[in-house]
Amino acid sequence: MGGPPGGVRRGLWTAAAWSAAALVLVGGSGLGYVYIKVDGNLEGVDINQALGTERPKNIDNGSMDILVLGSDSRAGANGAYGTDEGAARSDTAMVVHVYQGHKKASVVSIPRDTLVERPECTDTEGAVHAGAPRAMFNTAYEVGGPACAVKTVEAMSGIRMDHYIEVDFTGFTKLIDELGGVEITTTRPIDDPKSHLSLPPGTHTLDGEQSLGLVRTRKSVGDGSDLGRIQLQQAFMKAFIDQVRNVGVFSNPKKLLDLADTGSKAITPDSELDSVNELVGFARGLSALGAEDVRMVTMPVRYDPLDPNRVVPVETGTTQVWRALKQDRPIPVAALEDSAGDKGEAAGVVSGG
Repeated sequence: MGGPPGGVRRGLWTAAAWSAAALVLVGGSGLGYVYIKVDGNLEGVDINQALGTERPKNIDNGSMDILVLGSDSRAGANGAYGTDEGAARSDTAMVVHVYQGHKKASVVSIPRDTLVERPECTDTEGAVHAGAPRAMFNTAYEVGGPACAVKTVEAMSGIRMDHYIEVDFTGFTKLIDELGGVEITTTRPIDDPKSHLSLPPGTHTLDGEQSLGLVRTRKSVGDGSDLGRIQLQQAFMKAFIDQVRNVGVFSNPKKLLDLADTGSKAITPDSELDSVNELVGFARGLSALGAEDVRMVTMPVRYDPLDPNRVVPVETGTTQVWRALKQDRPIPVAALEDSAGDKGEAAGVVSGG
């Protein structure tokens, strides 16, 4: 039996590249892992049914907004990365805005320690969860799962999320190993016992475990905050997107299917992306995007004056960021001027190989 037709192969590979890249941003958990070998590997979550009609207007202007989350659950095989301290949380999150024409994209990372007004929400099982003031962003997922995470982002941004994708630790490591690793260059040593990563300055090809360690590293770079970790994640994603184009998937159907199998087991998409046909269509919409076409920023935040271990949104900057995306315009430089997120000391520590 021959491999899938050329268009399907290309669509699946694009989904693989973007899904893995997103999973990366999602930090060990980012858009990733969606190159399905079989429909049976996929189990979607029905965000639309859970959230009903009380959502931002669905603006049909040709753009697309995707919430990508990585869960820090230590359940099952993920137990190798630590023990649970309660329910799973969204370890990292990003909003991916693909502009009309799908030739450019902006990625906005949302620090997990951001204090937000968490709205009341209904999860996918129909249970209602109370809202809370000054709640950490990642507790939305802990309290009510994917639906509450999506509702919190929509309440913050005023933008309706078209899709949702989630990835786990174990799937992340297996995916990177299937790809043959990711080449990066470090300008300073990284030695983080908590993420189990030790790298001298220089060029390295990271396997899955090392890649997971990198996107979870924070104590040994910059000021040790989550903002520095996000900078590492964004740099790794750039390196990954640049590199995947050189992997010989088109000429190797078996490798494509292996990647599809691994990726489809690693993600939980929304119910509109939980089949091969739907994912191929989604991937084709992203096929023109390369690393040079993607701008990555962190949502404008400042350290909370009441708790230096937390951050709060910079009102003017975040308003400008979300307004730009809602209007399908580039994020203005001025929106980031007063943000701690894009001034961290971890910038430049990692680049493509």
